[in-house]
Amino acid sequence: MLNDTLIKSLKPAEKPKKYFDGGGMFLFVAVNGSKLWRMVYHFNKKEKLLSFGEYPAVSLKAARDHREEAKRLIAEGIDPGLHKKNLRAARLVEEANSFRNIALEWYENQTCHLSAKHRGHVLFRFNAYLFPAFGKVAVSKLEPQDILAVVRPLEQKGLAETPRRLVQLVGQVLRYAIATGRAKHNIAADLRGALRPRQIKHRATITDTKKIGPLLNAIDGYDGYFPVQCALQLAPLVFVRPTELRAAEWSEFDLEAKEWRIPAERMKMRQLHIVPLADQVVRILQELKPYSGNGKYLFPSIRTNDRPISDVTMLAALRRMGYEKHEICTHGFRSMASTLLNELGYNRDWIERQLAHGERNDVRAAYNYAEYLPERRKMMQEWANYLDGLRKKIFHCGIE
Repeated sequence: MLNDTLIKSLKPAEKPKKYFDGGGMFLFVAVNGSKLWRMVYHFNKKEKLLSFGEYPAVSLKAARDHREEAKRLIAEGIDPGLHKKNLRAARLVEEANSFRNIALEWYENQTCHLSAKHRGHVLFRFNAYLFPAFGKVAVSKLEPQDILAVVRPLEQKGLAETPRRLVQLVGQVLRYAIATGRAKHNIAADLRGALRPRQIKHRATITDTKKIGPLLNAIDGYDGYFPVQCALQLAPLVFVRPTELRAAEWSEFDLEAKEWRIPAERMKMRQLHIVPLADQVVRILQELKPYSGNGKYLFPSIRTNDRPISDVTMLAALRRMGYEKHEICTHGFRSMASTLLNELGYNRDWIERQLAHGERNDVRAAYNYAEYLPERRKMMQEWANYLDGLRKKIFHCGIE
């Protein structure tokens, strides 16, 4: 029988030597000094050899435990060598199907159409939150509690959107794993109702028609940077998202056709969006063209033509006019248009299409940029005329 003192004292010889411990197990001492645990056993009348690892990484006690486990398997009619190979193969498959590996595969294949900035946000969420927690776990072994363990502390810190986005991200990866045959169930769907309810924050806007006229007149009278004035004049007329407006490029406009085609890569939902241009919009653009028409952007930064104005620039202009943050923000022009167009009785589908709200059906989304276009052209012109009417109205003591 071997013991640790004896094993430590063993020195390499000119030829490899075996030191037996019983039950077929022995310590193989190579000429280079390495000490390897091995076991001879018989299965189906054939002599076979099993390896347990190297001493001292595998201790004497651990080697004996491996021996007893091998004897148990033989008694049950299982070849321990084949069993070991099967376990190793299963482990390799499990590692290949880890959440991290599949998530990175999904990232490369399914986010290539997104902007570099958006892809950067996705990769950051993986690396900062999800991979450290369960990146090495096989997707088939992932449990809802694994995800909750990540998002609960974030909720307790007061973060609202991050937990929701993380669960959404896990769900997208698992749907991909199911589609590629490496998972059978999307556990992220089981978390529905487990997160704190979303607190909807309404962006500041003005929908009182008695207050819209003064706002429009204040914009018309703005004496600051001219492109900023034009951007604010266009905001209520086209009611696109602030990021889509301030980064508008001259190449996207056809003034003869009275159309603004915002390319998919600049849209939130990554779909081409058509904005019909009312006569009032065309006039503003014609006034702006001599100022910035030779450059890329309609509203270049005051410091360089290589980038557009920022959202902060537009907000600062509104504050200079005396409008506080609780009254109006740049995104508020969308809410203003949505509210009033619905109140004026326009078809809700026309309004939603013009707001470029998300289309859940991917096939339909590929074609809906032109949906209701004749109706939307009419609506956008009538909306511009309506705003002109509010601009000209004078109220006395609240009575028109």
